[in-house]
Amino acid sequence: MIDLHTHSTMSDGTDPPERIPELAAAAQCAAVALTDHDTLIGLPAARQRADQLGIRLVPGCEVSCAYGTASAHVLVYFVDAEHGPLPDELVRLRRDRVARNRRLADRLVELGLPGDYEEVVAEASAEERVGRPHFGAVLTRHGAATSVADAFDRWLGDGRPAHVPKARVEPALVARLARASGGVAVLAHPLSLGLTGDALSAAVGELAEAGLVGIEAIYGRYSPPERAMLRDLARRHDLVATGGSDHHGATKPDLTVGTGRGDLKVPDEVLARLEDRRPAFA
Repeated sequence: MIDLHTHSTMSDGTDPPERIPELAAAAQCAAVALTDHDTLIGLPAARQRADQLGIRLVPGCEVSCAYGTASAHVLVYFVDAEHGPLPDELVRLRRDRVARNRRLADRLVELGLPGDYEEVVAEASAEERVGRPHFGAVLTRHGAATSVADAFDRWLGDGRPAHVPKARVEPALVARLARASGGVAVLAHPLSLGLTGDALSAAVGELAEAGLVGIEAIYGRYSPPERAMLRDLARRHDLVATGGSDHHGATKPDLTVGTGRGDLKVPDEVLARLEDRRPAFA
């Protein structure tokens, strides 16, 4: 059993990077991927702890992308900060995230809501780690929301009053940079595209042509029928059906490393199939 989608305090999770392999070991996973948003900074600490525990750490990240008028998230595997052009793009995206977060703090103040930027940075422990969940935590603390989820529903989510978009790249660019860096790209939680039936199949086919090698079919919050449908979609487009919990710790308390909501089981062979799709020079 493996888990190819987890987050730590290096982005919007609440567990430090070294805790992720510990949770994977407790769940009896053979391997775990750390896939923080737009950063690889947590990999050294996670790798050191994984080596101590005899767990394989798969280096990765999750990149926010634009797909037409919708957003998509792309998981990248087998890339670290020392090789290829992807790390440089991640630096650019993190710089934009900082600028977006400052605008978001200003927007909250304009709306008469708690938006002290220094408090949000303190919540995240460092400016480069700030994400919307940290704003949600501050809003909750000051009574402007009942929970982080409520803060997204009322203020921070897409289309809500305080929403400020961040820079997004095309999935094709992420796939190309991943390949040039020795890695592979996979579409995360495909149903978040908001498509079904033939429209979803067409989108997955287009993304496969753009260079993505898999879709996250075995996702922590998906039902068995949804997972089966996505596995079939992967087969039809010659893609790897990957999977992961999307563990964030306290931010998403229903999702646990390795087991998701208790019914997640991503087979070891998925990792081997992804490795088979890596560029020959890697």
